[in-house]
Amino acid sequence: MAEAEKMRRIAVVGASLAGTRAAEALRRRGFDGELTLIGAEPVPAYQRPALSKRYLLGDADAEDIALPSPRDDMGIRLRLATRAVRLDLAERRLWLASGRRAEPEPLPYDGLVIACGTTARTLPGKLPEGVHTLRTEADARALRADLRRGTPRVAVVGGGLVGQEVAATARKLGHEVTLIDPLPAPGVRALGLPVARMLAALHAEHGTRLRLGVGVAAVEGEPRITGVRLTDGSVVVADVVVVAIGVLPATQWLEGSGLTLENGLCCSPNLAVLGAGSITAAGDVARWHDPGSGRSLRVEHWENALRQAEVAARTLLEGPDAPAFDEVPMFWTSLYGLGLQVLGHPGQEDTLHVVEGDLAARRCIAVYRDGSRVTGVVLVNAPHRLRDYRAALRNGTPQPAA
Repeated sequence: MAEAEKMRRIAVVGASLAGTRAAEALRRRGFDGELTLIGAEPVPAYQRPALSKRYLLGDADAEDIALPSPRDDMGIRLRLATRAVRLDLAERRLWLASGRRAEPEPLPYDGLVIACGTTARTLPGKLPEGVHTLRTEADARALRADLRRGTPRVAVVGGGLVGQEVAATARKLGHEVTLIDPLPAPGVRALGLPVARMLAALHAEHGTRLRLGVGVAAVEGEPRITGVRLTDGSVVVADVVVVAIGVLPATQWLEGSGLTLENGLCCSPNLAVLGAGSITAAGDVARWHDPGSGRSLRVEHWENALRQAEVAARTLLEGPDAPAFDEVPMFWTSLYGLGLQVLGHPGQEDTLHVVEGDLAARRCIAVYRDGSRVTGVVLVNAPHRLRDYRAALRNGTPQPAA
């Protein structure tokens, strides 16, 4: 705890899951100095995965998806609606902007956790009313209101996890939905072609129209959206458009700081930020070297943020010799009642081997391989086997012991 003895002021930038849990972990690990948790959004942390499902559907409101706040006796100073706009490494000082002050104000620190997450990508140019992204609770609130304006025709641009969830939710609400993706099947980058084709068939069976292998040339309508013009010249008529084309690490404020930014904030295996003393990172913004795979990784999933929060706090207090982050990552989704869990880091070109059940029947377990190396596991409607396969991957074996 030599590093901790030098610290009397720690700041955590990002008050969503990773930042909030990192702040709590710092207190649990014995840090008793000044601790400030800084969040750009005006609301405390909430369950972000629920935004495209229960919240959008109307089965949950803001209070239902709120995460437990840090206990009052933890002494964590929470500053919401406040953005970090600059980092001065030499002076160990953050500059913060909020609505209460005309000019950014300095916040000195001895230790820093950066967990500021990502921002949603969107389409270029000035966009008409009715075009949405979905990253924050405010985004979801605006989209939910638009989906209740009569029975709108909905176009979803992007077939990744969020896009597919929004499409499934909009269908459940009874809307006409078109899912647009330039790739041959939705989710192919994360899941590979066999699983992605299975999901494409699932969407089609539930009435979601698929426009695959074609991109967006322009959006039409003024002042409100009327349609999406595709690169093949056709137009998808739409009253509501959801742009779900991925996210960008929220690192603009770190440009010029001297830290290494490469599609994220570069870290060592234990999440210590490269080129800086007493700074760690966690969650969607962190890019770290993974000793197990030998790759540089940045993972944008809920459970990864939760588990990295503990490691970032530990490394900040213990210093550069703290253990590496070595958890097996997982993400999950639910589409039209089908449950999907994915473990590890499968690649689009990896080979899929079904080891239990049948993919066509949508109840199976399959292993991804890159040559002889197991990169991941997908469980389709098989949540009861999740723990076993996670343990197998952690132990370096493709399947649980018989």
